[in-house]
Amino acid sequence: MKILLAVDGSAYTKKMLAYLAAHDELFGSDNDFTAISVQAPLPPRARAAVGATVANKFHEDEAAKITGPVAKFLQRHGIAAKVVHKVGPAGELIAKAADAGKFDLVIMGSHGHGALGNLVLGSVATKVLAQCKSPVLLVR
Repeated sequence: MKILLAVDGSAYTKKMLAYLAAHDELFGSDNDFTAISVQAPLPPRARAAVGATVANKFHEDEAAKITGPVAKFLQRHGIAAKVVHKVGPAGELIAKAADAGKFDLVIMGSHGHGALGNLVLGSVATKVLAQCKSPVLLVR
């Protein structure tokens, strides 16, 4: 099964990874895992001020801060995952990546870093549920 793991480094990402590790009978290493991290773009004026090269390096570094620990956690549990990072609106890009990659399942935390505005469900999770054609497993 092809599984897309949407990660942002929040406490709910950690809960999602713990759930994944605790259910290795369902999500064992025989599956094909990809971890995706989506960074919010820099404001256009900031990007213009620092230049595209610096802005791209900033996004790569920020994504590595999130996906590095995730990849290490997965490796400790016998899972080799591909890592992808994107820049833009998180919910939309996660849903597009899931559909374009023909993933069988998307797993993500129910809230992320921007969860204060949505008490029941995070805004990114809501957008992924609305736009994604693949099944989505939300871990709370």
